[in-house]
Amino acid sequence: MLKNNETTAGRTDNLPETISPAATRLGDRQPKTHEMNPYDTEEFRTFLAPETNRHDWICQWLTKHDIPHSTIPTGNQLHILVEFPKENYDERYKLKTVLAHYDRLCIGANDNSSCVYQILHWILRLKENYKKEKTHNLYIIFTDGEELGVGKSNEKTGVLGIASLLNRSELKESDVFAIDSCGRGNTLIVSSAGKENGTLKFKTRFKDLYDRAIELAKFSCGDDWLTMPTFYGDNAGCILVGIPSVAITVLPKEEAVKYMRSLQRFPNLYEKMMNHILTGEEQNALPLTWQMMHTKEDCIENLTDESWPLMEKFLDGLAKVKSR
Repeated sequence: MLKNNETTAGRTDNLPETISPAATRLGDRQPKTHEMNPYDTEEFRTFLAPETNRHDWICQWLTKHDIPHSTIPTGNQLHILVEFPKENYDERYKLKTVLAHYDRLCIGANDNSSCVYQILHWILRLKENYKKEKTHNLYIIFTDGEELGVGKSNEKTGVLGIASLLNRSELKESDVFAIDSCGRGNTLIVSSAGKENGTLKFKTRFKDLYDRAIELAKFSCGDDWLTMPTFYGDNAGCILVGIPSVAITVLPKEEAVKYMRSLQRFPNLYEKMMNHILTGEEQNALPLTWQMMHTKEDCIENLTDESWPLMEKFLDGLAKVKSR
């Protein structure tokens, strides 16, 4: 299991001095939502249906919208690569790789159906806004098998297979972002997970990517972002093969602040969380959103519409940013 011993968050300014006690029972407190929920559509509900073949659903959606794509198998996993015209790439700038897993446990509305749906609509904006004269240098891969790592060594996840393929391609030098569970909340989270791993060269490369992810969060989301250690996901496979990868997620601000303070209250909280040995009190110190994962509470009713424009801004910003 990868470890990250960082126990303090990188941004604490402009946060309230005190917050209300966070819920310790699923469903006690829900972030405020507006009257309309962009996830509450027949299309998204079909994607969430237990009988849906999610690989085929994504491929059919892309085909319907004339988006070229291909399936990349690794073992029993089927990953989906979105293909953009060559005019969208400029070799003077770094490539950017976006990973989002489409496999799930239980309903999986937030983890990770919300991100897949957000990114699909982002792809439509990219198609419209980036014609032949514009470049974004993006590769987007919907990955399979991430949830195989739950409670196990991340070496067993399907994303290790895709990460190994990336490591044998030009994408090993790209900026890799793992987008996970971004459908609930109003605060973008730039994960620091991975900062303490690897060689000095890896740490230097990770810090460079992490610092630029922070700048991107500032540019695209204003004050609506924080940084803290989170669970590993698609980024785990990349880190294991030596490719720096920063995970992006979303939380309600109150839950994020409570978790940051819990990291100070329980010095070993993050390490115990990663090793799945939390006590009841420590479990309740985690964000309620995370407690919902892999349960029936991770449902469409617990998604919040405020996450949609937040991720639109971040993803559109990611397309615009150019690094050398």
